[in-house]
This record gives sequence, structure tokens and C-alpha cells, in this order.
Amino acid sequence: MATKKAAQKSLSLAPVLDLNEASSLRGKLTALRGNNLVVDASAVERVGALCLQVLLAGAKTWEEDKQSFTFAKVSDAFTKTTQLIGINIDHLMAKEI
Repeated sequence: MATKKAAQKSLSLAPVLDLNEASSLRGKLTALRGNNLVVDASAVERVGALCLQVLLAGAKTWEEDKQSFTFAKVSDAFTKTTQLIGINIDHLMAKEI
């Protein structure tokens, strides 16, 4: 019997991920739950710790749901901020084959 494969969805992050965007980001992630997810952070110019926390909580939720949660692209600003506050997202980066 063939297993049903979850659809893959994508989420493009806003350029500014600050306190005001955290609730909206949570809502977007909640709406996409149950699907494999590819996050595009290439347009991010500024990211706050709360939005990073929302993203990491999302990644944990997807892991518990046995779904894929990966970052396809990240901007330099996104990468620098995660490094500055000590968050390693290397394990969430899409791997090229």
C-alpha cells in the first residue's frame, strides 16, 4: 500500500522580523503545519530574537510531527544575527545533492 506523502509548502519571510511580526509569523506557521516546509529567508534584513524563537519552535514542532522543516536560502543579515545570539541553524539548512 502506498503511503501518502505530505505536500511541500514554502514560506518567504518578511524583510523585518521584529516584535510586531512575531504573531503573524506564528500564524503563518500554524497554517502550514502538516506539510513539509521550506523557508526562504533571503529577503530578511533584520531579525529579532522573538521571531527566531518562533522559527525554532516551528522547527521543533515539524520534527515532532515527522515533517521536513528546512531553510532553502538565508540572507547575510539572518545568518549574522543567528550567529550573534548563538543559534546554529546548520542542521536546518537544505542540503544540496
